Amino acid sequence: MAVKLGAENKRNVVIAAVLLSVVAYLALTQLLSSPPHPQSTPPQSPPPRSASARRRAVQQTEDESGGEARKVTTMNLDPTLHLERLAASESIEYAGTGRNIFSMGSTPVRIEQTLASARPSERGAAPVYTAPPAPRPPAIDLKFFGYSVTAKGTRRAFLLHGEDIFDAGVGEIVDHRFKVVAITPTGVQVTDLGYNNTQTLPLESN
Repeated sequence: MAVKLGAENKRNVVIAAVLLSVVAYLALTQLLSSPPHPQSTPPQSPPPRSASARRRAVQQTEDESGGEARKVTTMNLDPTLHLERLAASESIEYAGTGRNIFSMGSTPVRIEQTLASARPSERGAAPVYTAPPAPRPPAIDLKFFGYSVTAKGTRRAFLLHGEDIFDAGVGEIVDHRFKVVAITPTGVQVTDLGYNNTQTLPLESN
């Protein structure tokens, strides 16, 4: 009896057939591309060497390492004291040229005189080093152009530095550098703190 398949069942059968074809193709491709597994061979033990081969190997090892030390036996040693050989060695005289360091009565060594004295003469004496004079401090660039007297009778000086005018009393600092020490009607005494230099500035007329 024939079974009638609807349109939906036919579509499912076609999809299943296509999927089976794809799976079969992939499986066949994987089998053909995988390399055959090599058969593992057990490690082979080296063949036994003969006695002569072992001796040659030992000799080669000794040659490469410098060889063994020679063993000295007492059979080849002569403990006899040969006096004639000792007397022959003592009878050898020193025949070199010069002073014999082994004899007390030998000629003393002649020391040659120096050609010139080691000390320098007065003419060749080294010049005495003279220190250069200390540099003079720069002049204080202030101008004293007047002063005033307060009610208490203290004086205050008017100082010009460039284009700046300062009104300073005794002990005050001008322009962070100059300290006023004394003020008189004819001049002002100022100390340059940078050089520790004190100078007297005269009163200048305008």
